[in-house]
Amino acid sequence: MTVGSVRGHIVRMVLFVLAGLTMQTLYALVDIYWVGRLGQQAVAAVALSSNLSFVALAVTQMLSVGCVALVSQAAGRKDHERVQRLFNQAQSLSLCAGLLFLAAGLIGMRWYAERLSGDAQTAALTYRFLIYFLPALALQFAMVALSSALRGIGYMMPGLIAQSGSVLLNMVLAPCLIFGWLGAPPLGIAGAGLATLLATLAAVLGLIAYLARGGSYLKVRFADWAPNFAVWKKMLSIGLPAGSEFLLISLNMGVVYFAIRSFGSHAQAGFGIGSRVMQAGFMPAVAISFSVAAVVGQNFGAQAHARVREAFRESAKLTIALMLFFTLVSQLWSDLLVRAFSADPRVVEVGADFLRTISINYVASGLVFVVAGIFQGLGNTWPSLLASAIRCACFVLPVLWLVQRGSFAIHTIWYLSITASTLQLVLCLWFISRELRLKAPLIS
Repeated sequence: MTVGSVRGHIVRMVLFVLAGLTMQTLYALVDIYWVGRLGQQAVAAVALSSNLSFVALAVTQMLSVGCVALVSQAAGRKDHERVQRLFNQAQSLSLCAGLLFLAAGLIGMRWYAERLSGDAQTAALTYRFLIYFLPALALQFAMVALSSALRGIGYMMPGLIAQSGSVLLNMVLAPCLIFGWLGAPPLGIAGAGLATLLATLAAVLGLIAYLARGGSYLKVRFADWAPNFAVWKKMLSIGLPAGSEFLLISLNMGVVYFAIRSFGSHAQAGFGIGSRVMQAGFMPAVAISFSVAAVVGQNFGAQAHARVREAFRESAKLTIALMLFFTLVSQLWSDLLVRAFSADPRVVEVGADFLRTISINYVASGLVFVVAGIFQGLGNTWPSLLASAIRCACFVLPVLWLVQRGSFAIHTIWYLSITASTLQLVLCLWFISRELRLKAPLIS
């Protein structure tokens, strides 16, 4: 990716990454779709549980971002031996992190369900779903470690195939295990979690089989799995800020669920559906962010500073166009988007209002993702984390003040989110302009 059209490299990678992210997003949407037939408490339970996927995403991003940055830079320098070592270190690190995440989740899942649910029934359903959903999230660590290394060397297809197959399997298993179709036991909401677990396991096994057959020059060498704490530290020092950003997203959403629980389970269900639809719409921006990180990483490693800046410009233009389209869709058809997952008019009202209001800031939020990708490629994600932390503080503190006050309109929370996100964009643009002057100067 150090030669040829920068825009072409970005678009090519975006198509692959977007397809993979779409497959991941479909997990949550498929669960919400089928569980919606079980009632608003079940929808709220899946929405609350799915918020933990951001916690898992936060931790996996700490590994993924560091892996992509180091692997892509090593690949740009044609240092294939270092690429091999980094790949194997990423696998051992992901194994340890996944096991720790699973243990922590199993210990705290009952507290989580009871603390954030709007009523006892929702709490019970959340607990039943998490029993199977948490192991599925733990398996994502292996999936990310494998696909991130492949992405760093420009191999997108294996991860896409694994994720696509996993989603298709989940689509088949979910209704069977929820409602007892085709002779399967009717497990209700637990069936949705079990379907996700089985589908994720199949995807991980598929990627392992691909590497075992020699599908790429990456090779599993267990001798290289012995912890190299210097490499782990380097990966995490790059990935920690980016992963923490997703953790802040999870915190923001958790605060919203906590704040609106007094409005009832229909409000939590409406917000849950609306936020899942919004996340689906943001997949193009996230795909651009992931793609531009690899493009910038390789060109930065090759000292092609003009191409680094060009990657920023092209990814920003593409993101603006896509987010404007999604804004229009949310403004015109928000009711239809939410009604696809729930027929409850109160749920639809909350979810549609969320989408219409929050869409005002889609372009700004999309550009924040792009800037984060540039920082990842440059190997310094701390400025992006600082901007996210400031946004989180400017949102969470006023929301908690509203909760303590005891009387507020749910609509107010959406406007607080818009204000905080706009501030985050201003900070991100300032930080990235400074970073490019320091690390990718244009010598006349």
